[in-house]
Amino acid sequence: MRSRRGAADVGVSADILDLVPALRGYAWSLTRSQQDVDDLVQETLTKAVANVGRFQPGTNLRAWLMTIMRNSFYNDILKRNRERTGGADCVSGSVVSPATQEWTIRGKEVLEAVLALPEHYREVLVLVVMLGESYESAARICGVTIGTVKSRVNRARSIVMRQLGEEKARSSRSAGRGKASSRGTGSANVSDAARP
Repeated sequence: MRSRRGAADVGVSADILDLVPALRGYAWSLTRSQQDVDDLVQETLTKAVANVGRFQPGTNLRAWLMTIMRNSFYNDILKRNRERTGGADCVSGSVVSPATQEWTIRGKEVLEAVLALPEHYREVLVLVVMLGESYESAARICGVTIGTVKSRVNRARSIVMRQLGEEKARSSRSAGRGKASSRGTGSANVSDAARP
């Protein structure tokens, strides 16, 4: 019995490695910090390999790993709230040269809109839309019902689309206001100058 279980553990460990890209994507959505992604993925993999005997074959390995990651992330938040450091003052996270391509700018706008979402919306949006998890799997990972996941995904999409639409409208409105106000100011100055 022990040898069969050991062989299954080796198979699960190999399957875990195939899921590393998805784990990195999910870790990024949770941490929103590139330097924390590697740490969270490593911690998740370490816990998964150490507890591979607890994994039940036939269940969703990806959901099991993401649940481990989610729990690790929230435990780290609790620890960090007790241990404040000067991370905000660190310059190593700053960009050296900004990107200039239009697609990069638009991608950043989408990213900022997703990051601005409340955490419960962002989490399900990343799981379902970006990582391709099923509603059922996302519900298991987040510990909510499928209906809640569907509702959160729909609301998250609406919020992101609204934010992206407002940004476009806001920038075109400000450009229009600048022209209108300069015209209005110029004509007021001419009429003021014509007055005795």
